[in-house]
Amino acid sequence: MVATPIGNLGDISIRATKILSCVQVIAAEDTRHTRILLNHLGIHQPRMIPLHEHNEAHQVLKVLRLLQSGEEVALVSDAGTPLISDPGYRLVCETRRHNLPVSVIPGPSAVTAALSVSGLGTDRFVFEGFLPARAAARHSRLQALSSETRTQVFFESPRRICNTIDDMVSIFGPERPLALCRELTKRFETVLRGSAAEILTILLNDSDQCRGEMVLVVGGSDQAVVRTHIDEERLLDLLAGVLTPRVASEVAARLTGGRKNDYYARMLQRTRTIKDNE
Repeated sequence: MVATPIGNLGDISIRATKILSCVQVIAAEDTRHTRILLNHLGIHQPRMIPLHEHNEAHQVLKVLRLLQSGEEVALVSDAGTPLISDPGYRLVCETRRHNLPVSVIPGPSAVTAALSVSGLGTDRFVFEGFLPARAAARHSRLQALSSETRTQVFFESPRRICNTIDDMVSIFGPERPLALCRELTKRFETVLRGSAAEILTILLNDSDQCRGEMVLVVGGSDQAVVRTHIDEERLLDLLAGVLTPRVASEVAARLTGGRKNDYYARMLQRTRTIKDNE
């Protein structure tokens, strides 16, 4: 797994360059995007295959065959560290299941870059990825996070950034501290710091601040709410006995405030483990 630049191509590491130049195959989220990086590095020989969210289930089998035949494969996403809101989870799980070696070439990450420049607490934080696109689901998720005391990190699209921060003003309160990190490491890098209400006002008055790649860092709540603990493993065991993985993951997410996709992946892994042991 090879981390690649999140914007500035000069951030590629020496080790990552060496690996990309010597592997036989590169599994890329978007081969056209990765080709730009390889051309920049003067690397022309590797064979590339696409591996993205829509074809990962099929491509995993192809990559496994390559690895079992003795070839080395580098996994890259469009930017940053693979698997962080990017494809590759199924591939890593399957390679581990087949006792194939997996190593990481660390490097750029939008999450840690945004945290380091945000001016908010970094001693304890939680990464939430992208919030749901639909308003009702987004409201529900933010409600579940309203009493989270750790700093929260989100990815967000330019299309939804104003709606998301508006929801945060309503649910977290207008004074909740935010840092909107836009176009990190690129020419128009901007970091807006202030309260949720202040950042929303800036965005509504300057459409240029609603463009580009965005990471939103949110200060934690100073008023934690004591919640009843739910044993997630026990919950998944009970749900797996009466519901399909998709429905069970949705129920688990509603009960715990967690992410449906995370529970769905755990349910699928649980099903595979049971079959392997039969």
